[in-house]
Amino acid sequence: MKLSYEIILAYMVGIIFLFFIGRLFLVPLKIIMRLIYNCLLGALLLLAINFIGRMMGFNIPLNIFSAVLVGFLGIPGVLLLVALKFFYL
Repeated sequence: MKLSYEIILAYMVGIIFLFFIGRLFLVPLKIIMRLIYNCLLGALLLLAINFIGRMMGFNIPLNIFSAVLVGFLGIPGVLLLVALKFFYL
């Protein structure tokens, strides 16, 4: 069976198309994985703050909202939660 240039070209275009579609799905996946990683680190940091703050009567509730806030903002998110808890409650 002889392959024509059109068939080979169609396969090449299809492979390139699949490559670009795969790259489009890979970028949001990296962002989501980074957000999950930062949320877990933020939750650990909040647990450490709660562990140390328990001795002084200071507690920040660990819930999905505080973990996502810390996941998005990082250390400034933790400082924001501490400031909100300290100054408003």
